[in-house]
Formats: sequence, structure tokens, C-alpha cells
Amino acid sequence: MEKKKHKQKSNYIVQGSILAAASILVRIIGLVYRIPVTRILGPIGNSYYSAAYEVYSMMLLISSFSLPLAVSKLVSARMAKGQVRGAYKIFRCTVLFALVSGGIGSLLIFFGADFFSNVLVNTPESKLALQVLAPTILIVAVMGCMRGYFQGLGSMLPTAVSQIAEQIINAAVSIGAAWMLFRYGSKIDALLSTKTAAYAYGAAGSTLGTGLGALAGFLLLAFLMLAYNSVMKRRRSKDRYGSSESTIEIYYLLIMTILPVILSTAVYNISGIIDQGIFKHLMAYKKYDSMKIDELWGIFSGEYKLLTNVPLAVASAMASSTIPALTRARVNKNRKEMRRKTENSIRFVMIICIPCAVGLSVLAEPIIQLLFGAKDHIRISSSLLQMGTLSVVLYGMSTLTNGILQGIDKMKLPVIHAAISLALHTALLVFLILGADLNIYAVVWSNIFFAFMMCVLNSRAIAKYMRYRQEIIRTFLIPLAASALMGASAFGVHKGLMLLVKNNTAATLAACAVAVLVYGIALLLLKGLKEEELLGFPKGRILVSVAKKLHLM
Repeated sequence: MEKKKHKQKSNYIVQGSILAAASILVRIIGLVYRIPVTRILGPIGNSYYSAAYEVYSMMLLISSFSLPLAVSKLVSARMAKGQVRGAYKIFRCTVLFALVSGGIGSLLIFFGADFFSNVLVNTPESKLALQVLAPTILIVAVMGCMRGYFQGLGSMLPTAVSQIAEQIINAAVSIGAAWMLFRYGSKIDALLSTKTAAYAYGAAGSTLGTGLGALAGFLLLAFLMLAYNSVMKRRRSKDRYGSSESTIEIYYLLIMTILPVILSTAVYNISGIIDQGIFKHLMAYKKYDSMKIDELWGIFSGEYKLLTNVPLAVASAMASSTIPALTRARVNKNRKEMRRKTENSIRFVMIICIPCAVGLSVLAEPIIQLLFGAKDHIRISSSLLQMGTLSVVLYGMSTLTNGILQGIDKMKLPVIHAAISLALHTALLVFLILGADLNIYAVVWSNIFFAFMMCVLNSRAIAKYMRYRQEIIRTFLIPLAASALMGASAFGVHKGLMLLVKNNTAATLAACAVAVLVYGIALLLLKGLKEEELLGFPKGRILVSVAKKLHLM
């Protein structure tokens, strides 16, 4: 019996690792392909793409985002009781639910594209991109049921493979279609003496990648379902329990499982669409030119947000891995272990996010020039990045503390904190645009304030419910000191090489390499990491061995 439990535990770890590795790879592909797309579309095209994608994301969130989680949870509960036919019945019911909710979402987006693009986000040129995205909501809804079913059966591999296939097709089509349709739109502009067709068609081309990527993932999962069907039929025929739940009961369970997830996720993700709508409407009210408004938003969404989101992936991954560990410690009533996990995870995120923030600030202009070639708007892009890198640290901290509160079973608190922060953030954004005339910088400052409020409220709750006090010196001060040395070194190397070789690419890459080396050495010399903590890093044993040979620890 003990051997069986150990085997099950090992299988869960393996399956979780497969999904985590796939998620990281998908995120990397997503970040990489957006760079050429941003170069093709430019700030204005990126603004159109961002407007369409924000609306699409919100509709997807409402109609089907939580389906994989709900299906996985309900199916795994039935499989644990040996109810194979009950699990399959849940899958069939959720597919029908997905067809209805996804179909309604798709129709609303397609036929309501005028309203969403003109009224909600005040970007009429995003209508075409939004209509191209509309069928994707239905595809993703049904695909989510398939992924949830496989996960409920205990297999993460189909989800992982389909996610990677989806993102590869998405990347290839987005780049190719954006380039081709941008050229097609340019011909229309030349023929009709217009200025926005190239950007509108280019944005639609980029969203086409999202749809075809989702279709590829769906077809792959459908193939796996068919291949697995004969095995599942045999298992269903041997099921002695059947299904004790009626169809109405299943739909009730499904809705009760989905609603809390939708509520919590919506509050976190609605700020993007609120920011865009408020910014564009208020800037138009202040008589700014529409193309200038779109250019500013495109710089913010396509360059600033893309770069600041890179280190936040680490915080998101750490939050995901911290939740189950904290849950186990809470169930075992091991407060000491809960506090240890919390301290280590916060320290790890700060060790990553603080140097990333300093590095992006110090090398803002060279990095933007290297990645986007943004010569005509380099000053705005670099000043946004320099001003907003504080958000990397604050969003990293707020993302992780959300996960910590979920791990200690305080699920409602992050939602309440997000709602309070969002209300204050919105009021500040309106004031900074109308009262202080900060235009796009108002969005950056209000986002920083949102993350700051989340950090304060979450940290107070963690201190209260866990009787926890965060260690300051090794968590914040030492990474900050090491980052200052790193930033000075990177700045000096870049300036020196620019004088010698006058090549931004070589100078920036060399500065980044020096930054990593200096930060790592400074962190170890200042005792920011202990040996057991370094062993927890990828290739930790090799890192410890090298550090000892160099007498750094």
C-alpha cells in the first residue's frame, strides 16, 4: 500500500513537471514571437492589436477560461471513486456547455465588434482584428474541456503537447500573416489615400495566428481523444458504479465550480481593458489626435508591457509551485513550514525581480533599440521603461503573495484586495490624465500604485493569518546592493563599448552578460544566498560547486 502511494506521488510530480515545463516553453515562445510582430506593426498597429486582444481575453475569461480547471476537478473526483462512466458523462455535459457559452461569446464578439471597438476601447480600427478573433472563443472553449478531461484522468501530456503545438503555429502564422496583411493594407492606403488600413490589416493578421494556433491545438487533442477512445470504452464497460448524478446536477456543480474562478480572475485581468478604455476616451476628450493616442498606447502595450512581463513569469511560476506546498503544510498544521516556504519563495522572487528592474532601467534605451529598432519613438519607450521598472518588483511581489494567500486557504482575500486596489487605481488614472496631464505616463504610475496597494494589503493579511514577519536584509537589501553594483557595471560596459565599437547589439549583449556575472558574484559575496538555497536553483549542485571553487561561498 505504501509503495502504491509513493508511486502515485511520483506520478503527480512527473505530470506536474511536464505541465510546468510546457508552460515555461510556451511563455518563452510567446515573448519571442511578439518582438518581430511588434517591429512589423509598429506602435499604432500594436494599439489596434492590443484593443482587440483585451476585449477577446475578457470575453474568453467570462465564457470559457475556467472550464479546464472545472472539468479537471470534477473528473478527477469521479475517477478517484472509480466512477469512469460518471467522469465521461461530466465531460460530455461540459462539451455541450462549452459549445453554448463559447458559441454565444463568439457571436457577441463578431456581431458586437462595432460596439466593443468604438465604445468600450475607443479604437474603431480594431474591429477587423476582433472579428478575426471571434471564432477562437468557441474553439478554445471546447479545447479547454478536452484538456480538463485528460488532466482529470491524470495525464498532463496531451495538454502540454497541445499547448506547445498551439503556440508554435500561433507564432509562425502571427508573424507571416501580420507581414502579408500589413503589405496588403499599405496598398489600400496608397489607393484610397488613407493612413490606418496597413495597421488594421496587420493587427488582424497577428490575431489570425491566435485562431489558427488554437485550431491546431484542438485538432491534436481531437486526434488523441479518438486514439484513446477504445481504451476508455473498455474502462467504462468495466465500471460497476456508473453515474449517480443527473444532468441538471452536473450543470449545477459545473457552474458552482466555475463562478468563483471567473470572479477572482476577472478582477485581476479587467484592469487592462479599463486602462485602455479610460486612456483613449479621456485623451480624445482632451483633443489629442487619434493616431497619436494609438501610437502612445502601442508603445505601452507592445514594448513596455512586453519587457516588464518577462521577469513576472518567474513570480507566476513560483506562485503556482508555492500553493500546493503551503496547502500541504496548512493541512498538517505545520506553521513553521508555512513560514519557511513563504520566506524562501519571497526571497527567490526578489532575487530575480530586483536585478531585472535595475537592468531594464539602466539599459532601457539600448534594449529597446536592440529588440524593436524603435528609432522614431525611442525616447518615449525608454523613459516609460525607466519610470515603470518599479512595477516589476511590485507585481512580482503581489503575484506571489496572491498565491501564498490561496495556499493558506484565504481565497477571498486576493479578490477583495484586487477590487479595492482597482477602484483606487482607476480614480488615480483619471486624475493623472485630466488633472496632471501625464498622458501615457499616467497609466504606468497608476499600474505601479495598483501593484503597491496589492503588496500592502496582501502582506498585512499574511502577517495576520500566519503570524509572519518578512526578513529584510537578505530578501531586499542585499539583492538591491548587488543590483546597484550590477547596474553600474552594465552601464559602464555599454558606454565603453559604444565608444570603441559603436555597435549597440554587441555593446548591449556584452553589458547583459557582465550584469549577470557581477550580480551573481556580488550576491554570493554579500551572503545573499545560502548553500541550501542555491541547491534549489536549476543545476544547483553545479552552481554550488563552481561557487566553492571560486571561494564565493
